[in-house]
Amino acid sequence: MKLKQIACVFGVVVGVGLSTLSWAQVKIGTIASSTGVVSAIGIPQRNTAMMLPEKIGDLSIQYIHLDDASEPNNTVTSVRKLITEEKVDAIIGPSGTPHALALIDLVSEAQTPLLAPVGSISLVLPMDEKKKWVFKTTQNDGLVADKLLQHMQDNGVKTLGFIGTADAYGETWYGVMTERLEQYGIRLVANERFKRPDTSVTGQVLKLMSANPDAVLVAAPGGPAVLPQASLYERNYAGTVYQTHGAAMNDFLRLGGKAVEGTILGGSLMLVPEQIEDDNPSKAIAQDYMQRYNEKYGHMPATFGGNVYDAGLLLVAALPVAAEQAQPGTEAFRQALRTALENIKELPGTQGIYNMTPDDHSGFDERGVELLTVKNGQWERVH
Repeated sequence: MKLKQIACVFGVVVGVGLSTLSWAQVKIGTIASSTGVVSAIGIPQRNTAMMLPEKIGDLSIQYIHLDDASEPNNTVTSVRKLITEEKVDAIIGPSGTPHALALIDLVSEAQTPLLAPVGSISLVLPMDEKKKWVFKTTQNDGLVADKLLQHMQDNGVKTLGFIGTADAYGETWYGVMTERLEQYGIRLVANERFKRPDTSVTGQVLKLMSANPDAVLVAAPGGPAVLPQASLYERNYAGTVYQTHGAAMNDFLRLGGKAVEGTILGGSLMLVPEQIEDDNPSKAIAQDYMQRYNEKYGHMPATFGGNVYDAGLLLVAALPVAAEQAQPGTEAFRQALRTALENIKELPGTQGIYNMTPDDHSGFDERGVELLTVKNGQWERVH
């Protein structure tokens, strides 16, 4: 499917000639944490899911939208329902890394493609027979980590303190960082954890401060990313604070205020579209999505919503290809859809360019990460 057709299908129906089918119906399940502790991520994802096209060429799309209330057990229950009762052809979601990791066995057994808008590299690597059913619409942690570590090295950072959430997100980031630190000449001097609902991290921050690192990396998604940095600010920590792409949202600026000034993170071009070159093919995609989201909901989307929008773009490209091979609602169709997703090349999304392969189900390269800082309460691209 051509880029122009893929872009247009989100606004109007496009004609893709499918010789064997006439308005065949595809069922897509979506699951987001639109309530609960992960809702800062889940709400823009749920809102974006409501914007996905109901017709793609000769295919009619039926969506079943569910909320897991930020609980991984609910995620599993909801996805089992989507698979066994609704018999969906693919699933978009969930909102959190722990929630998505809990689904690998389930979707692989059902042979149902999962397009997961979460960050953890462990969802798709190392690739195996189970993970081949999972595709990821965010930058791999390692891609972001390399951007951050290169900035640290270039700015003389020799020692690093780490604080992350006490779950799969924090643990994955700890692993990704520690396996890379030596090659950048950086030594880890402190390692702390906290729970997402925590309201204080005083003990952890005091331990970080006592280690006196040149910089601190906070590995937390959504609103919880602010708490450790605010605590460091209150205690006059003088080093640089780095954040993962889990903090790449405007709410981070609103919640953090002065405490997050000078933050360095690897994030999405959606945060600084006006600072991106016009010849970047993702710029137009991102701006179109953001404009239509704003028109529908009265405010700009968080970048997490863009991950769901990109999942929609991937399906727009892959569903017609699969429909040429098999009838929606069948195992053969789901197999064909997985293969079609795996063969997508040079597809611009809101945050980068997708080039999927059998070994890479994220598909982003360095074009999928922008190095950003916070200056005067606004995002600014780091050149």
